Amino acid sequence: MSTPASDHTATDRSLNSLLLLLATIAGVSVANIYYNQPLLDDFRLSFPQSASWIGVVPTMTQLGYAAGMLLLAPLGDRFDRRELILLQIAALCVALLFAAAAPNLSVLVVASLAIGILATIAQQAVPFAAELAPPSRRGHAVGTVMSGLLLGILLARTAAGFVGQYLGWRAVFGASIIALLVLAAVIIARLPRSKPTSTLAYGKLLGSMWHLAVELRGLREASMTGAALFAAFSLFWSTLALLLAGAPFHYGPQVAGLFGIVGAAGAMAAPLAGKFADRRGPRAIVSLSIALAALSFVVFALSGSSLIGLVIGVIVLDVGVQGAQISNQSRIYALKPEARSRVNTVFMVCYFIGGAIGSGVGAFVWPLFGWVGVSIAGLLFTAVAGLNHLRGRPEPLAASGATE
Repeated sequence: MSTPASDHTATDRSLNSLLLLLATIAGVSVANIYYNQPLLDDFRLSFPQSASWIGVVPTMTQLGYAAGMLLLAPLGDRFDRRELILLQIAALCVALLFAAAAPNLSVLVVASLAIGILATIAQQAVPFAAELAPPSRRGHAVGTVMSGLLLGILLARTAAGFVGQYLGWRAVFGASIIALLVLAAVIIARLPRSKPTSTLAYGKLLGSMWHLAVELRGLREASMTGAALFAAFSLFWSTLALLLAGAPFHYGPQVAGLFGIVGAAGAMAAPLAGKFADRRGPRAIVSLSIALAALSFVVFALSGSSLIGLVIGVIVLDVGVQGAQISNQSRIYALKPEARSRVNTVFMVCYFIGGAIGSGVGAFVWPLFGWVGVSIAGLLFTAVAGLNHLRGRPEPLAASGATE
């Protein structure tokens, strides 16, 4: 006969197991929008007649993710998230199949847009974690799943670079299909159903997000700051493979992908931002994070031929961008606790629109101005983030915490 203590321990184990599954879902799904970044030079070699607009591939993927956030993520309040996750996995596998078999760059671009839209599975996993966990463990639950999402973002480039180096870029998309099918089988066996929390019609769900953006000044400020910083982040990562492919490096996609591990090492410091935000306030951490991101592009500008300099810059950039994201999210979740999914959607849509703009600017600047031009553009994006942040107003103390 079990005791209350043993029941509690078993419940904790069960919750931890589900959180690990949700973290895996978040990481494996979001990785799909970053697989293409270390493969850009391989795309250029496969489609030489379209080499001048290779940079459109990551741009369309980022735009697709922003569109998917806007159009699909709010459905988690209306329908069973488990079913939504499985349906999106099935559709994502089809999009990946088209990408793997793309006969020309046009098909790859369209497939990349679809991949971006459907990879928003991760945005169902985070609120699902908050639903499954008791209030006393909600912060831990969301943090666990966000860690999986962050590792997926950073290690996707490493996985894609390794597979692309030895098996070719088409095999990267094929390997992702296999991983998603295995994940779907585990979801069917282990993940419970969720309970819809809204009966609003689809149109009204979307409309309510506009009202939140208008109502909440802090949400608008955090979204603009996050978008500008993620633009700088995506600008760097969408051009790094092109820099490493040329003189003096002459490295293939595997080395470009290995920078994802460097980024992951830098991002391990990001969770500390949450603790510091509790002590000093999230705005102070955002200020420091913007300064670090700006510093990273100064380092990049001086490191166009230095691998060590690039490694240092990546660590500083990832600490800055991830620290700002965690702090900004701790701010916005406290603004409207009863509408956290939709508040998060507004923030993340702006975030990935910024990422798409950054990738697009990288595609424009790189052939005209080279690495120094990329570094200056990144510095300008961080300046936009800094000016927007300085214009903002601190939230009242009661609204600045991340917990209810």
